[in-house]
Amino acid sequence: MPRIFAPEEIGEVVEMLLFQDLDIRSVTLGLSIQDCISHSVADSIGCIERKVGVYGEKLVKAVDKVANKYGVKIVTKRIALTPISIVLEAIAKNSIDKAVEAGIEIAKAIDRIATSIGIDYVGGYSAFVHKGFTHGDIAVIESFPDALASTQTIASMINAASTYTGINVDAVNTVSRKIVDLAHKTPKGIGCTRFAVMANAPEDNPFVPGAYHGLGEPETVVNVAVSGPGVIEAVIKRLGEKADMRTLHDYVKRAAFKITRLGELIGREVAKEIGAQFGIVDLSVAPSPKIGDSVARILEAMGLEVAGAPGSIAALYILVDAVKKGGAMATSSIGGLSGAFIPVSEDWGMTRAAMLGAITIDRLEAMMAVCNTGIDMVAIPGDTPPETIAALILDVMAVGIALDKALGVRIIPVPNAKPGDVVDFGGLLGSTVVMNVPRYNTKKFVERGGLIPPSIKRLDKG
Repeated sequence: MPRIFAPEEIGEVVEMLLFQDLDIRSVTLGLSIQDCISHSVADSIGCIERKVGVYGEKLVKAVDKVANKYGVKIVTKRIALTPISIVLEAIAKNSIDKAVEAGIEIAKAIDRIATSIGIDYVGGYSAFVHKGFTHGDIAVIESFPDALASTQTIASMINAASTYTGINVDAVNTVSRKIVDLAHKTPKGIGCTRFAVMANAPEDNPFVPGAYHGLGEPETVVNVAVSGPGVIEAVIKRLGEKADMRTLHDYVKRAAFKITRLGELIGREVAKEIGAQFGIVDLSVAPSPKIGDSVARILEAMGLEVAGAPGSIAALYILVDAVKKGGAMATSSIGGLSGAFIPVSEDWGMTRAAMLGAITIDRLEAMMAVCNTGIDMVAIPGDTPPETIAALILDVMAVGIALDKALGVRIIPVPNAKPGDVVDFGGLLGSTVVMNVPRYNTKKFVERGGLIPPSIKRLDKG
């Protein structure tokens, strides 16, 4: 039998696990619930409960078994479902109001099951409206504030833009008002941490809130998200200040290769235990609020005084490009977002930079050109007008379709908070400073509504 992993390689990974905070960020089971579509709300809920319960228990047992076998910390266990908008279509065709009620009841039922068996998040309370709305889409958009406010594990995503179709401005306007609504339904606006607006959302993304089970996916599939900011920071620091940019890029690439190999191993083992197909490894370097687990600190290890300083986009580009090239050699199947995340509250280095004023919303918009974050986990004043939020979302959507990449917005209007206030969301969500948002009037622009056409890149796609 051919040897898959060299002993030296295993030794290096063990060092990363023991001393550099390497872990697997998430194992996400994609699960189709298309067979749960019914005109009967009770039948749909019963079917979804059974499927989430059976497969969720298998996932929890498999992840714990593999984590113990290899001594690898797996931070979260997640499930991604078929977009709920599709499940609600049959009900919404007769009554949007009944579909809204059904969506909330389905969310509560899934949340009860997930909480009872130890699933951290369930993605898929989603709708795809980048060109227009179906009845089921409307039901999801109308209900997601109440669905998230009444649950702890449900994550929601609205895809409002696509390189193929352009940007649905009407959807962005409606969703922006719902974000404000959700913020006021939950303490500190924390419900908004489980909601994202996206452009070009991929079908196999293991990261919530953007995770859902795409229509091109099999019945069940296991997708893995690796982590490893601490590993890459340690590699750069070990190189020292004299290493040139090409050497820096090469060593980051080598580290990414090893990190991804671990993700591939864990993903295949978990999939085998469940009896599901192995899907993809998402190469994204994802931070956490823990000290030593920061993407911002990687940029600073390259020589910047603070993340957000001039040069930050170039440093982030080096990181993302090297990670992609190293990861591409280490796994047979790359998917998800596969870039680098710079969520402000979830990265203690980013939060520190934001408190210093080096990271601003404008700076984040510039940095998203070379990564896959967009505006992520950004707290803003609770009195920010919905049309200003809509304009921010449109900016991100425009970059997403212009560069033909996946980008998202996860923004939290914190009720009664002012710029400079510090808010603690707890756990992996971290704490952060409330950022200032330019108050120039955008109302006349966003209220034009309609559809922004796709870019010229659409013609390249045939």
